[in-house]
Amino acid sequence: MKKYVLLLLSCLLVQGCVETAIVASAVSAVSAANDPRSVGKQIDDNGIEVRATVQLMKDADISDNTNITIVSYNGQLLAVGQAPTQSLINKADAILKNVDHVVKVHNQIKIGPLATIGSKAKDAWITTKVKSAYLTSDTIDSGNIKVVTENQEVYLMGIVDGEQANQAATIASKVSGVLKVIKVFQ
Repeated sequence: MKKYVLLLLSCLLVQGCVETAIVASAVSAVSAANDPRSVGKQIDDNGIEVRATVQLMKDADISDNTNITIVSYNGQLLAVGQAPTQSLINKADAILKNVDHVVKVHNQIKIGPLATIGSKAKDAWITTKVKSAYLTSDTIDSGNIKVVTENQEVYLMGIVDGEQANQAATIASKVSGVLKVIKVFQ
């Protein structure tokens, strides 16, 4: 009898996982459809992020002593986070510049203590509020803008014209908790 109960529970859990995967796939498909980059370019950017992260993790000094987040958009790589020394920042920068298909590296790694779980949660909340502000704006096409927040500094990436870039930065700067807005637009 126990065997059948375990089998039934396993099936139910797998069904829940499948449903979650279907919903996640649908959300990803909608996001991909609204992105101005081609699907191929989106895949390339995901590959850049993975390769860059793996290369950084291969270096024990960097993986053990830094907190670095990598984001790629249209071949431009943004590196944000913290490191205890400038030499580690320089080492990470050199590694990132040698990642295949990277057009440009925007190194925004700062010297300082590593981010805490609390500060990461605050950054995630700020990103959510900025994205929400874009969704309610009549002038911003939120599908063209990627928002990354690190230490309450908001980085904006995407393919927009100068007017859109300025409007996006203005909206982001008015969000509660934002200390600084950095435009990394193309």
